[in-house]
Amino acid sequence: MTEELVEQEIAAEQEFVDRVHRQLADAGKAAQELAREGHERGRLGHEGGLVERDAMVFQAAKRLAQLDAAHEGLVFGRLDLRPDLDPDPRYVGRIGLRDDNRDSLLIDWRAPAAAVFYQATAAEPQNVVRRRVLRSQGTTVVSVEDELLDAEGNVDDLPILGEGALMAQLSRARDRTMHSIVATIQAEQDKAIRAPSRGVTTISGGPGVGKTVVALHRAAYLLYNERRRYETGGVLVVGPSGVFMRYIERVLPSLGETAVALRSLGEVVDGVRSTRHDEPTVADVKGSARMAELMRRAARQQAPGSPAEFRLYWYDNNLVLDRGLLGRTRRQLMSQGRRNQQLPRVGRTLLDSLWRQVRSERGRDRGRELFEDDLLGNDDFLDFVAAWWPPLAAIDVLTWLRDPELLGRIGDGVLNPEEQRLLLKSWSGRTDPKDLSIEDVALLDELRYAIGDVPARTDDERDDPLTELEGNVNVQELMTASDREYAPSGRAWAPPTHSIEDDGFAHVLVDEAQDLTPMQWRMVGRRGRAASWTIVGDPAQSSWPIPAESAAARAEALAGKALHEFHLSTNYRNSSEIYAFAASYAERVGLDADLPTAVRSTGVEPRVVGPVADLEAAVREAVVEVAGQVGGTIGVVVPVARRSDVNAWLASWPELADDAPSARAAVDSSVAPSGEDRVVVLTGLDTKGLEFDAIVVVRPQEIEDESATGRSTLYVVLTRATQLLTTVS
Repeated sequence: MTEELVEQEIAAEQEFVDRVHRQLADAGKAAQELAREGHERGRLGHEGGLVERDAMVFQAAKRLAQLDAAHEGLVFGRLDLRPDLDPDPRYVGRIGLRDDNRDSLLIDWRAPAAAVFYQATAAEPQNVVRRRVLRSQGTTVVSVEDELLDAEGNVDDLPILGEGALMAQLSRARDRTMHSIVATIQAEQDKAIRAPSRGVTTISGGPGVGKTVVALHRAAYLLYNERRRYETGGVLVVGPSGVFMRYIERVLPSLGETAVALRSLGEVVDGVRSTRHDEPTVADVKGSARMAELMRRAARQQAPGSPAEFRLYWYDNNLVLDRGLLGRTRRQLMSQGRRNQQLPRVGRTLLDSLWRQVRSERGRDRGRELFEDDLLGNDDFLDFVAAWWPPLAAIDVLTWLRDPELLGRIGDGVLNPEEQRLLLKSWSGRTDPKDLSIEDVALLDELRYAIGDVPARTDDERDDPLTELEGNVNVQELMTASDREYAPSGRAWAPPTHSIEDDGFAHVLVDEAQDLTPMQWRMVGRRGRAASWTIVGDPAQSSWPIPAESAAARAEALAGKALHEFHLSTNYRNSSEIYAFAASYAERVGLDADLPTAVRSTGVEPRVVGPVADLEAAVREAVVEVAGQVGGTIGVVVPVARRSDVNAWLASWPELADDAPSARAAVDSSVAPSGEDRVVVLTGLDTKGLEFDAIVVVRPQEIEDESATGRSTLYVVLTRATQLLTTVS
């Protein structure tokens, strides 16, 4: 293969890519013209014109967003079929385009016609002679990689360039975001992507097999094939952390999809964002399925500080709502539905209880209507009802549990004293009640569903003093004055901004599913009761210590849905040297790990440093060394207790500071570093779903010892590197 031949082939492909980009620009102009025409329709002065305007502008905006997202690697594939079947090449790209004659210029990768691009193999070429992958930077083709699938069909003697698309992709340096690899999806992955849309599709396999990429491509594929269903109902993608979600956030837009909600486990509840994990012992308590019963009990408690009695003298009658009567009334109301949903009934029910106590002749002669008029004009009664049964937000109820006496009373038989102590320490140690951990978010959601939404008023109720009295307001108004006072400036706290009835999606995709706690499965399950699902995970990488409990919660969330199972067996991420090291560790510590086959070798064995006397000096040497050997990202993985120290070390090292932009350190692993950051400090859990060119593991034994699932966490850490792995102990 001569350099001249390579240049000729690249130039030929560049000519086609330029043509496609010209057509893309024309399509953009057409969409803009559609939007302008739509706005003109809105000036016609009648209702039909407004309807046409809205429809045209909406469609134009959707098309423009799709076109804007498609520029990166717009054309990535070419198929040359047997000449007797089709003499012209077929090009595959991120979106479909037609030329001015309405002939297909570029096939959308999700279209049935593109399936053969992924499914054809040398054993079953499916009439494909050559499969070519184009790699571009911007609009410029920089390389091509070929696979000859049918040697006998190569009658035109097509040139075969490069080392093969998959190996070329794997050898590329990683940057801070995951690139879609639609061009290198293999046959076993493609089957999972195009699985039936209904029910639950599970994608399992060990580290590096491409589970996340396959799942995201499946989401894009479903949107393409059943757009009305999934775009109307929405697609929710749930990942383990904010770092991970920002890592993958470019994948779906680059595939032509922008109508997808990407949320970490700390962001699943609308309007709430948390990036902080509790300590493992606390997280284990908060994640347990037993917390559902604790939240149910908490939601049924009387609001702390609410009045326990009401007395009124009315026309020779002593009317009393004492503790016993109020308790029976509260239980009666709770038996009829969720707490907030009973707001329209509270005032009426209390009036009934008081009217039954009216026995004097003077009182009975006035009648029920005048009785109600008198009480609804009585400020003491109005104040009592408002204080006794106020509309509640879930955060209010969660804050109640800071009271040791209340927690001890409702936790009896659910949590032991040590577990109660851990919860109190976790919640009492935070001055801001809205400073939630990721584990708290699932508890908050449990309470949202236990107390329910405040019902919306009907037109008839708007003039009813009882509904005004009972706080029958919109959910958005549930943020109290104290909420606003305690919410610090700049913090991403807000109460949920929509009804629990609006939480559902048409499709739910859960990545790193093995890490979801039972309470998190309950939270995510509520978003997918009527949905189809894609679930991605590897049990050996689980950070939840009681698998059977989590499995039961998962089964409940997915009950009644058909199951489609796919298993991926080839490790494309790690070099064989790195994965052999990680697999050896898994076997040594007794993990029941799914061990895929690593297909790529670098010839570089993992480096073990230690024991060392000066930890900072050893880590510094290791990071500087790998920074000089790889051109991409470097993860420095540390025990939780050492994260601040190691961040401070990296910030002070001139070898890295002067190497900008080749190496910079992120100061907080809860925030995704910018595109220039090359060195980032992470805890073991932070690395879930991520990959780096090089990994430096600091004190691996401490990572193993810091939680009940520390062995699984360390196994995950050891499988994050694509090229170099160093451990410093």
